[in-house]
Amino acid sequence: MAADSGKSMIRRMFDFLWGLIVTVYRIVVIIAILAAMALVWMAMRGGTPVTVENNVALVLAPSGALVDQVDEDPSRRFLESFGGEQPSQSGLRDLIDALDAAKDDDRITFAVLKLDGMWGAGLAQLDELRTAMAAFQSAGKKIVAWSPWYDQMQYYAAAKADEIVLDPYGSVFVDGFSSYNNYFADALEKIGVNVHVFRVGEYKSAVEPFIRNDMSAAARQANLEWLGDLWHSYGQAVSEGRGLAPSIADDYANGMADGLSANGGDAAAYARDQGLVTQLETLTAFRKRMSDIVGTDEDHGSFRQIHYLDYLSAVDHEQRRVAVASTAKKVALVVVQGEIVDGIGDIGQAGGDTLSDLLDDVRRDDDVAAVVLRINSPGGSVWAAEQIRRAVRNLRDAGKPVVASMSTMAASGGYWVAMDTAEIWAHDTTITGSIGVFGMIPTIDQTLQKLGVYTDGVGTTPLAGAFRIDRPLTPAVETIIQSGIEKIYRDFIEGVAAARKLPVGEVDRIARGRVWSGADAKEIGLVDKIGDLQQAADAAAQLAGLDPDEYTLDERVPDRGFANQLLSQFYGKIHIDLLPSGLSRWAETVTERSDVGALLSSFNDPSGYYAYCFCSVSDSRGH
Repeated sequence: MAADSGKSMIRRMFDFLWGLIVTVYRIVVIIAILAAMALVWMAMRGGTPVTVENNVALVLAPSGALVDQVDEDPSRRFLESFGGEQPSQSGLRDLIDALDAAKDDDRITFAVLKLDGMWGAGLAQLDELRTAMAAFQSAGKKIVAWSPWYDQMQYYAAAKADEIVLDPYGSVFVDGFSSYNNYFADALEKIGVNVHVFRVGEYKSAVEPFIRNDMSAAARQANLEWLGDLWHSYGQAVSEGRGLAPSIADDYANGMADGLSANGGDAAAYARDQGLVTQLETLTAFRKRMSDIVGTDEDHGSFRQIHYLDYLSAVDHEQRRVAVASTAKKVALVVVQGEIVDGIGDIGQAGGDTLSDLLDDVRRDDDVAAVVLRINSPGGSVWAAEQIRRAVRNLRDAGKPVVASMSTMAASGGYWVAMDTAEIWAHDTTITGSIGVFGMIPTIDQTLQKLGVYTDGVGTTPLAGAFRIDRPLTPAVETIIQSGIEKIYRDFIEGVAAARKLPVGEVDRIARGRVWSGADAKEIGLVDKIGDLQQAADAAAQLAGLDPDEYTLDERVPDRGFANQLLSQFYGKIHIDLLPSGLSRWAETVTERSDVGALLSSFNDPSGYYAYCFCSVSDSRGH
């Protein structure tokens, strides 16, 4: 009995200690979650408002990808802020709003453009930034750019500055536009994967990497044309910005090898001699020269300045203090950004359900008179794009006009969502069109046979089990899929024809998966007007019977819910660090930045039909 009593006491003591450990663990977890929530709340609150001092320079130093709407993993954004890292995304409208507010602010003497931390910008986005820079300069204020180097897109924006300063060890890398991809036909054949492709249009090249080892002649022709349009616009902007010959971009790229040889490999000297930069100057010397204008901030050891995000925060705080009740109507801004996917969508994707719900919320909002649909997407799921298009149609039927504003890219499914808007606005450099549809089913029966695995069984009809990827496709299945593709393509071109008031035959001629620049799209009727987001918003307001000064542009952001906002994807993306550095960078490029990787990430259409454009622009560095 004594032994049993002792064992019972030990068991009770063990249970007590275990319960105590579990309780303490739970308390620690709860405290950690509450602390994380508090830190996120403080980070979003922004702390003490920044004060704008007199006689300071506005520093425009975006970092990461330039986006039309900041949409990233909140945990990543929080960790970046907490760890002192630069944001991985910068909002285009923040840069534009800062310049717009600063042009009439006597406290801001001039602006400094520092772009070496920015990547992933498109020409159309930078066109809007350049327009805001021009308005700032028209107010009599200078913009000075400094960077240790300029890549092609960074220089496109910098070319608009009054001065372009480059570090003596830096370079300006302007090399032209390209569209390259990896092709996998032989690789897939070696492992026995048979990719069945169904499409309409000889220019619908999104599937070519899976069925060819090179670019088709039709795709090569179309790509050279729209790339040439964009390159012409690039060269024209550089020529006008620097007062150089119209051929300067071609001359600079074509003469780089000889120019570097003549300058003993000094890339900075070559850029200066060609007139692309004003002068060569170290950051220390540049800071001293700027300090001669606005004075020195002794705490930071640099010229007196304010970062554009801090400036926006300060201006917003000042406006809130003097704000009065406003009865101005709203023009809602809804952004379609990234691959269009079925369902809610992940961070960086345009979920069909998410955006259609957001547009429905706007439709029910009595304060909203009109909508601007800002599009920066290569397309994706046909079903998801159709959900968004229907929500746009519902807005129109409710008497709220919708105007599309195309950013860097609004192609294929990105055009699908725009076709029922009242007007379509784009930039000369927008990539659009690619009106076409495809389906793709890989079968792995041959792959399994190589491993000695076979598939057999019975079904109640010839179609039962016919869509399994471990069985070859039958002619009946191929007919079913191709018929569906052709039906959706007819719906696409007939919808475009009705909305754009064009004959169906004419739309078919300019569709068939072909990509167009915004300038050409305007000429053939796929785009109504050339202009930026603000002009599109003014047009939407006018269609709603409002004057430009009678409305506010109200950006709507999808509500992804607390769990997704705080906890989803907490560990971020997986880096490929086990490979040698060069191979790691190539693998990351293929899996994340290549068109194939982007397309695969959006493969979730319930019917297997996609309107997607392989039409990204890159330079030789893969940007």
